[in-house]
Amino acid sequence: MNAFRFKLEPYQGSSTRHTCPACNKKNVFVKYIDTEKKITFSKNVGRCNREEKCGYHYTPSQYFQDNNYILPRTSETSSPSNSVPETIQSISLIDQDLLRESQQSYKQNNLFQFIGSQIGETATLELFEKYKIGTSKIWEGATIFWQVDSKGNIRTGKIMQYSPKTGRRIKYPFNHISWVHFRIKQEDFKLKQCFFGEHLLKEDTSKPIGIVESEKSAVIAAHYLKDYHWIASGGKYGSLNTSNFKILTDQKVVLFPDLGTFKTWYIKAKLMKRYGIDVRISEFLEQLNKSEKLPAGYDIADYLIEKLAPETRHITEQMIKQNPALKLLIEKFELTPDDSLKEEISLNFSQQKQLKL
Repeated sequence: MNAFRFKLEPYQGSSTRHTCPACNKKNVFVKYIDTEKKITFSKNVGRCNREEKCGYHYTPSQYFQDNNYILPRTSETSSPSNSVPETIQSISLIDQDLLRESQQSYKQNNLFQFIGSQIGETATLELFEKYKIGTSKIWEGATIFWQVDSKGNIRTGKIMQYSPKTGRRIKYPFNHISWVHFRIKQEDFKLKQCFFGEHLLKEDTSKPIGIVESEKSAVIAAHYLKDYHWIASGGKYGSLNTSNFKILTDQKVVLFPDLGTFKTWYIKAKLMKRYGIDVRISEFLEQLNKSEKLPAGYDIADYLIEKLAPETRHITEQMIKQNPALKLLIEKFELTPDDSLKEEISLNFSQQKQLKL
């Protein structure tokens, strides 16, 4: 099949630019067309030109997958009549052994060290095992956020480097981010991402799903706010697209955008609503920013860590310097900030203002 059979409709005047189904802006939406003129796509298959303010993009391959459509081979690539038809963009998977091998070096993992300094090593180990987080050797102490779908298949793994002291991503002298599917150089790898933490959704459908941008935020929120299933889109756009909405149907979903991305995620939320998803979007950080003037990119994990550990951790560090044996005592009994403060934070989130669409 010609790789360029399906393409965005070339500009031939205003009649070839349409109203975007996501942001409702006129003359910004470009539809996909079939150059062989055998398939007519639905009106929502295309891309919005407002990439920063909208970002809507529904590809032909996603359309075929959502509708269980098998594309017949063209005459140019036809095979004997008894052969199995080719499915559009079949999904490539990662070997399970790679994930298991990556889970053997947690104490050398920079992110494990940071989160462990906040909530204790035992609790951190439980989270890393729960979310199937691994360690990579491409950078010393780098983290692998494996994307495991609802069926237990490994789609890929995002590799990122963090500071063990601050928990912040290392972006200098270059942005330390890579992908397992790129590193293993598997021939003709067909990537289809899923939500980070998606494999957890089948465990208990009674809890609402909290979606954040970063994988780190999902892990930290899962420790402090246990009333949600926490998953991550993997970025501002990431996995939060129409091809991944199916896993969210018939469940309550709350979006928790990073500070500064509320408008983008609000548009996503409206699109999710059209797909029949019971979705709300949290305004917690937006409201908090009005009184505290938070830094750009501030997210739930920043809030939780800031509120639940800093002063106590500073005092504890000074005490450990005077008596190193205290560190073993803290780790053994998982001593953390006052439980009443935890309950206050949890209650704060449960009563937060959520915009229902």
